[in-house]
Amino acid sequence: MRFVKRMTLNSLRLKVLLAYLAGMVLSITLLVIAAAVVLQSDLLPRMDMADAAEGLVDNIEFDSRGRPVGFDASMNDRAWLYEGPQRETAYRILDDAGNVAVASSAGEAFWPADGEALRLARGTFSFEYDDRTFYGATEPFEHGGRTWYLQFVASSRFVDVLYLVAFPLVAAGVLVFGFVMFVAFGLCAYITLRLTLKPLRDVSKSAAAISPRSIDARLDTDAVPVEIAPLVHSFNHALERLERGYRLQQEFLGHAAHELKTPLALIRGQVELLEEGRNDRQALLSDVEYMTRQVQQLLLLAEASEAHNYQFSVVRMHDIAHEASTYLQRMAESADVHLTVLAADQGVTWKADRGACFTLLKNLLENAIQHAPEQTLVSMEIQENIITVRDRGPGVEPEQLALLFSRFWRGAHRRDHGAGLGLAICQEIAMAHGWVLTAHNAHPGLAMTLCRASDANDSD
Repeated sequence: MRFVKRMTLNSLRLKVLLAYLAGMVLSITLLVIAAAVVLQSDLLPRMDMADAAEGLVDNIEFDSRGRPVGFDASMNDRAWLYEGPQRETAYRILDDAGNVAVASSAGEAFWPADGEALRLARGTFSFEYDDRTFYGATEPFEHGGRTWYLQFVASSRFVDVLYLVAFPLVAAGVLVFGFVMFVAFGLCAYITLRLTLKPLRDVSKSAAAISPRSIDARLDTDAVPVEIAPLVHSFNHALERLERGYRLQQEFLGHAAHELKTPLALIRGQVELLEEGRNDRQALLSDVEYMTRQVQQLLLLAEASEAHNYQFSVVRMHDIAHEASTYLQRMAESADVHLTVLAADQGVTWKADRGACFTLLKNLLENAIQHAPEQTLVSMEIQENIITVRDRGPGVEPEQLALLFSRFWRGAHRRDHGAGLGLAICQEIAMAHGWVLTAHNAHPGLAMTLCRASDANDSD
């Protein structure tokens, strides 16, 4: 039967069915236990006597003076219960003064002279007679403007005989009823679950059909149960993020191919134009250095985009900033720019990947140096939750601020011919750490601000 779909142990349908079946079995078991406990006590006999007395009231017959004289003809077939010599059951009817109006053949000596039986109010009672326990009940009723009280009793052995006969029948009825309910509700639950989970199977098929060629497809949520709809919506949002990332990667590859194609074409042209024996070594080395820089930045950008490349620890930001400024000191001297790191508290610590943090601060300082006029200051100010890198250059146009972190975008007033990936790498590193990197004109110059949430302070 390889075509029959089997439910695994991790099946939601199987778990719901098992929970239902367990509930049914537990309910029937508790019902049987409750019945057994009640049978072992005198609660059930008392309840039965109260019900019997209440039922007998409707069959009481009265004479012309309005006094009770016994039961009507409808009770003739059961008269042996109350009038026979066995004295297992008895009854009597009392007036509101406690006087006996009519009684069964058991006689007055049968009834106790004191105790609960003499309390003229609705309720149950018990007493001992002839070494037997009798359970009884008092049921008041109105007739002819007077209140009468019917008392009916039965011996414990008489009740036991009734239960001995009735209990197996009741137990059989409970078992049959339980089995029918078990099958009927089990089948209904199975069909209901099958119909309810059908939209999930359809959604699963739709999700399985999504591929890189159909990444713009989305799952339909109209027929999905409302409890599952948030999961499907979240999956659709994940698909949107994946599609956006996929498009960015495609654009990135296109830009990278274009950027690498240009220096390669220049190198090829220069080689073809070289005369035999001529050595234009410096121009070729410049183009190779430019292409090497582009490849290096592409690798850094790829590494910064992968979260598993980060190893977080608590680091002192002043130490990393000092390392970055020392690393770029020669570049700053060549550009005739003064570098400075300012920190009111050199013990400020952030939780970060040390290598990635060094790359971020180095790129921010390098970008500021490239745009700073000669004999000006490039500063990095470290505060508790904010790091600001500022140059004193011309700044950028307001409409270009949003383009600063775009890949391969280059601003004016640069001293080098970089690939335009430095700030994009910084943005990737900042997002991986949960930081916010922004830029604004500082008049004069441009300020890059790196912020972290105040609750992210992990200093020891």
